[in-house]
Amino acid sequence: MDVHEHRLQVPRTARYAQLGELATARQLWLVCHGYGQLASYFIRHFRLAAEQVPGTVVVAPEGLSRFYLQGNGGRVGATWMTSEDRLTEIEDFSAYLDVLLTRLLPQCPPDVQVVVLGFSQGATTLSRWLLRGSFTPAHLVLWAGTFPEDVDPAAASALLTRLPRLTVICGDADSYLPEARVNAQLELLRQHGARPDIRWFEGQHELKPPLLLQLAQQQAQIEQ
Repeated sequence: MDVHEHRLQVPRTARYAQLGELATARQLWLVCHGYGQLASYFIRHFRLAAEQVPGTVVVAPEGLSRFYLQGNGGRVGATWMTSEDRLTEIEDFSAYLDVLLTRLLPQCPPDVQVVVLGFSQGATTLSRWLLRGSFTPAHLVLWAGTFPEDVDPAAASALLTRLPRLTVICGDADSYLPEARVNAQLELLRQHGARPDIRWFEGQHELKPPLLLQLAQQQAQIEQ
């Protein structure tokens, strides 16, 4: 007897963390964590920027799938997708981010600038989400992560050419994203018509709060 696979959409609860008050937001940062992280811990890297740049609000959604990082107990992490039923997971997290943005924006001033930052797996996650919709952020930041290669070239070009700002940030000692791979990524982005700003920092596969603060300060200057 053959096994037939089916899919069923069900209601579920998604979780996100927030720094700052939406009602007074001048720039809203939507930030996605990497593989095996949780939103409540990930968002702490942005505290310096949120505290020192007036009007900066940071919202970190959490991946819909959680798991124990080691064995069957202890620390828990989350992921945005795996290779199993991958296309469905992409549909699910894209719908989740759509709903989240629809909830956040009406609570912000109408002229709020949206910065979208993805770290590691979160960079690919946010890129796939933006590719599937019509929303265009003021700034897309790919931090220690990549823009997906297996996407429709026309859709990729349409997104990347309409982005006001695109920044690629990498550590000079990142074993997950060595310089050769970064250069290949930059070439891919340029082939799609993008003009990425590349920034290197001393470090590995990690976020740097002082650099996040610098990005927030620069965004605030652009708004003026």
